Amino acid sequence: MPSWNIHTAHVERLLSQETPAALGIRDVNAFLFGNLAPDVYVGYMVPDPTRKIGYRETHFADPGYVPEPRYGEFFECWVAPYADADGRVTDVMLGAWTHLVADHVYNSHFNRLLDERGLKPGTEIRIRKQSDFATFGRTLNISMVPEATPELIEQCAAFPQYAIAEQDVRAACEVMAGIVRDNVEHHVDDPNYSLLGGDYFSRVPDELDALMRDALHAYAAGDPTWGRQR
Repeated sequence: MPSWNIHTAHVERLLSQETPAALGIRDVNAFLFGNLAPDVYVGYMVPDPTRKIGYRETHFADPGYVPEPRYGEFFECWVAPYADADGRVTDVMLGAWTHLVADHVYNSHFNRLLDERGLKPGTEIRIRKQSDFATFGRTLNISMVPEATPELIEQCAAFPQYAIAEQDVRAACEVMAGIVRDNVEHHVDDPNYSLLGGDYFSRVPDELDALMRDALHAYAAGDPTWGRQR
């Protein structure tokens, strides 16, 4: 799965190419946090969260070997029904959708790669995949860290699928600050991948950026179908 440094890098890439308004984003800080939100309660990113929620519920996917979140189902269940009269949703909800899109794109390409190479899932493949993703994450230059502003805390409390407690919002922001520091201190300029190779980590991120950009343009233009599975 993409880690938070990868999710953050995609936010930064989008915002380096587009204005927030062109993407329908009103609160960049809340959108950034939304890109972390589905992982807050799964139990492995935020230490000692106030509760845990199963992966099937947070990501709309069976937590199998390499799950492919059904972001279109999330959109139909928890985004579209809560849009206002102008078709707008909170930026936390918008960011949560892009998080699931990212997980889906990276993991579906990984599963396809295994099929093409005739590789069977197992412990060795999982370890090599995790190592490659960790290496790739450290090649990224990231600097954005969400802040637990009153506006963000309010949006998280109102997140319709499950409220995100203020304590957990603050803890997640602290975790992200540590990830940014780690990326700076352990930056990798010449990555050596064990399984996936440089082509995967150039082709897949570009495809993901294009998918998210197109969908967010549609959202900004008021298209009510913007978040459906593509």
